[in-house]
Amino acid sequence: MIRIVLAEDQAMLRGALTALLGMESDLEVVAHVGDGEAAWRELQRLQPDVLLTDIEMPGLTGLELAQRIARHELPIKVVIITTFARAGFLRRALEAGVRGYLLKDAPAEQLADAIRNVQRGGRSIDPQLAVEAWGEADPLTDRERQALRLAGEGLSAGEIAEKLNLSHGTVRNYLSEAIGKLGVGNRIEAYRLARQKGWL
Repeated sequence: MIRIVLAEDQAMLRGALTALLGMESDLEVVAHVGDGEAAWRELQRLQPDVLLTDIEMPGLTGLELAQRIARHELPIKVVIITTFARAGFLRRALEAGVRGYLLKDAPAEQLADAIRNVQRGGRSIDPQLAVEAWGEADPLTDRERQALRLAGEGLSAGEIAEKLNLSHGTVRNYLSEAIGKLGVGNRIEAYRLARQKGWL
């Protein structure tokens, strides 16, 4: 039996995925949660075989969960299921050790097969995205990405500094670096472009 923790912030989709996977005789959803922090707690508590997660979630993103799993050397394989058909997201997911990356509009049977394949040690990546993923490299550092994400949520440099436990000047430097690397005029344009490319 392959034990799965499902992290998806849309309740209806979470319920549908749980029901869908429950119809497979060799798959069991042992917990389903709506945010990244709750997922992290369940992963530590239940030690499942697979984490099935969305990318964008409150608390921790799916990518941040994958990075934590890798950092803590947990033997949990990660499959991302998302609406984001962006090569930048896939590239970052692969760098974080994600084994599966599927789009939510893929046929339902593909999901169960992908989970089985990943559990056996394989990879299950949307083929079109796999080709695109090795195009343009993400120029942002993790800190620049964090600062830009918060700027995009409307926080001022001072508020970002407080949230990230950094000095005001350091945050301004991160934002300035990100703006320069992306070749845009301000932090909002930088946020939009980075999101469009899948780098946030």
